[in-house]
Amino acid sequence: MILEHTASRDGKLITFMRTELGLSATLTKRLGAMDACKVNGENVRIYHRVHSGDIIAITIEEMLPNYIAEEGELNILYEDDTIIVLDKPAGITMHPTANRESGTLANRIVFYYQHTGQKCNIHLLNRLDRDTFGVVLIAKNAHIHAIMSGYLNNGNIRKIYNAAVFGHPAADHGTICHPIARVSETSLLRCVREDGQYAKTVYDVLQTMSDCSLLKLQPETGRTHQLRLHCSYEGFPMLGDSQYGTEESQAFSVDHGYEFQQLCAVSLTFPHPMTGEEITVTSKQKVELP
Repeated sequence: MILEHTASRDGKLITFMRTELGLSATLTKRLGAMDACKVNGENVRIYHRVHSGDIIAITIEEMLPNYIAEEGELNILYEDDTIIVLDKPAGITMHPTANRESGTLANRIVFYYQHTGQKCNIHLLNRLDRDTFGVVLIAKNAHIHAIMSGYLNNGNIRKIYNAAVFGHPAADHGTICHPIARVSETSLLRCVREDGQYAKTVYDVLQTMSDCSLLKLQPETGRTHQLRLHCSYEGFPMLGDSQYGTEESQAFSVDHGYEFQQLCAVSLTFPHPMTGEEITVTSKQKVELP
């Protein structure tokens, strides 16, 4: 990725990198130790004197993450030199852990980067549980990740999910606000508890059947397991959810062949990190009622 800027003042290159180009101090220092900076086509150091009208070009490349590269299905919904948006299938975790070095989405991305000659990293901007499927947004370098994280923190990245649930909400539209906490310090599970973190979900009923409903869910916070826990706590657990489902919902799920939770990240809408243009990316996968 190359950032270009035409100087409108005199000054040291480092000041342009930190202000006009918005690079972090850490990234600026790292780029300064590489042949990543050019002024009028010539390699320079970050303390080079820039004059009005000079053309600044900064090349941002990153080392591939130290993950095992594995060939596998990678459904790309959108890609350019700043971001990649994927349609994640159910049944695959996002990235390796201490107990699992392979078989993840990140392993497939590394393979793809290698075979397309991209010097990029994997900076996740939304994380989906192993059995949740749909749209995943990834920044290719730390600079873009910082920009997009700012969008995320300011509510400028809008997420829409669809879920098939057992039962029916009391109203066709509503808001769920329950604080979420860890069940215990060692547990990965969450629970609704007064001392938990603020969590808010907006829902709309899209379709109903005798025993279940199809919902549109819009999380206004991003707590772990938020959507699954909020739906379960309100009395309409997700079909196929073995962690937060009830005995009745799980039995119904088994009877209808749901092997994993019926939760899809349907779409993400966000400003492009370089142009500001609003982009909406939509999953090709669907949640369907039985």
